[in-house]
Amino acid sequence: MKNIPIGQYMVNEGIITEEQLQNVLDRKKEENIPGKYFGDYVIELGYVTDVEFGKVLAKKLTVPFIDLNNPEEQSKVNVEAVKKIPEALAKKHTIIAIKITGKRLTVATHDPVNFYIFEDIKVTTGMDVVPVLSTKAGITKSIGKFYSSQNTSSLLESVENQFDSSDAFGIDEESAERIDSAPIVKLATTIVENSFRADATDIHIEPFKTFTRIRIRVNGDLIELMNISNVVHNSLVTRLKIISGMNIAEKRIPQDGRFTQVVDGTTLDVRVSNLPTVNGEKVVIRILSTGDVGVRKITDLGMTAYNYERFASILKVPQGVVLVTGPTGSGKTTTLYAALGEIAKPHVNVITVEDPVEKNIEGINQCQVNAKAGMTFAAALRSILRQDPDIVMIGEMRDQETADIAIRAAITGHLVLSTLHTNDAPSTVTRLVDMGVAPYMVATSLIGIVAQRLVKKICMECRTPRLSTDEEDSLMGIEGHTTVYDACGCPKCNNTGYTGRTAIHEILLCTPEMSSLIANDGKVDAISALCKKQGTKLLRDNVSELVQEGKTTMDELVRVTYAV
Repeated sequence: MKNIPIGQYMVNEGIITEEQLQNVLDRKKEENIPGKYFGDYVIELGYVTDVEFGKVLAKKLTVPFIDLNNPEEQSKVNVEAVKKIPEALAKKHTIIAIKITGKRLTVATHDPVNFYIFEDIKVTTGMDVVPVLSTKAGITKSIGKFYSSQNTSSLLESVENQFDSSDAFGIDEESAERIDSAPIVKLATTIVENSFRADATDIHIEPFKTFTRIRIRVNGDLIELMNISNVVHNSLVTRLKIISGMNIAEKRIPQDGRFTQVVDGTTLDVRVSNLPTVNGEKVVIRILSTGDVGVRKITDLGMTAYNYERFASILKVPQGVVLVTGPTGSGKTTTLYAALGEIAKPHVNVITVEDPVEKNIEGINQCQVNAKAGMTFAAALRSILRQDPDIVMIGEMRDQETADIAIRAAITGHLVLSTLHTNDAPSTVTRLVDMGVAPYMVATSLIGIVAQRLVKKICMECRTPRLSTDEEDSLMGIEGHTTVYDACGCPKCNNTGYTGRTAIHEILLCTPEMSSLIANDGKVDAISALCKKQGTKLLRDNVSELVQEGKTTMDELVRVTYAV
């Protein structure tokens, strides 16, 4: 069994079919690229994920598998072990040391049968090597994360040494070339890299009188990344303006720009916005992973089994409007992309109009809004309806015109997916009516509404249990005290008490009874009451279940669902 090729082994294990195996072998033979293996092709063709392939290979070779993409596994990496292997060697072989046991060094590799690598490490470290298997992407990400943290402090020092206080002023086009000097370029790159590795969504570069503070938004909260001397601020801002295509001489008005950067093999789409303040220009950078990061399936959205069933039934309806609502940064676009991935089949024409296009999806026509050129949501939508679409996704219903066209498109037999900024599902109906869409049109076109929020998941290592209070019981809508957990903070969760986020959902189905209520201009309270009667689990019910299961805290329940 051990000596058979990995492809045949995967067929025997029922992971891929004979036909898929043949496709992979044909592609491999056709391309014949040196250094590209069977595993690379089977992942590229989408038959398995890199983690699934890693686990199969580990099982065949009887080697332990560690998923370094998983923050939990990554937190077990010993920093002292990492230092044993020089960064250049780690990058050359795509390996990272993760543990020291006496004279033995445990090393994560994606190629555990390449003994030349282990000999190289043995000579360098003077230690015996114990290989474990991991994915190439996971190792690359970990190399970036662990080695960069060692380099950041020395980089900051060299940057600040380069500038004296006279450099803080008078930067213009002439001095732009000087700004391209290595340390400042490296600092700008390092800030984006470290932020991405910390799973940040935004970077804030904020100038104050005596220093510049750099903060990143992780899991919805701003945490400090580093402070730098204010003499470096203007040069850093100028560097960011140059790479994002802004006018470096203009400091009196806000500007927007964008650039791309490759971090650990992932291409990032980076949006930059700058704003003049009393102490200098404040810069906010939004990090968007491009199409390199796979689109989630609807089973990965964190829905309860009950909500998942309701959502799946909404997506089966052939025409109408499906709306996903919630505040900015609540994961609406992720849900829409997952829905598109579910319903976009080869025999249907899917067109999206977005601002911006956040992920490139294979087989879907995606349009970017460009207001300056006259390509607004409404203009794009009018053209799209002449493109013979089956499914249309609109990034956001921002005005009456867009809402009107979208609703008409749904009535004329298209499936329309879109988002709205409202607090819950029932108020979405009244928002559409307030935007000027006639109630009878909303009633005839609406299929369902998904309202959602993101809640932080409690760190399982350091959470502390206690009994709930009477007030908390009434907030959760339960009788009698139950065990709830408080967030504490430990090294694993960067002393925040939380690791990652999950979504909570509230799903309204537009049943015949609901349609007639909407057509008769029903108010929010009446719609809300009918929702509950028809079995809609509210956002609070959803987060209350998570609190009782010990997956989140009462603080999160209050933060996402509290209302006066």
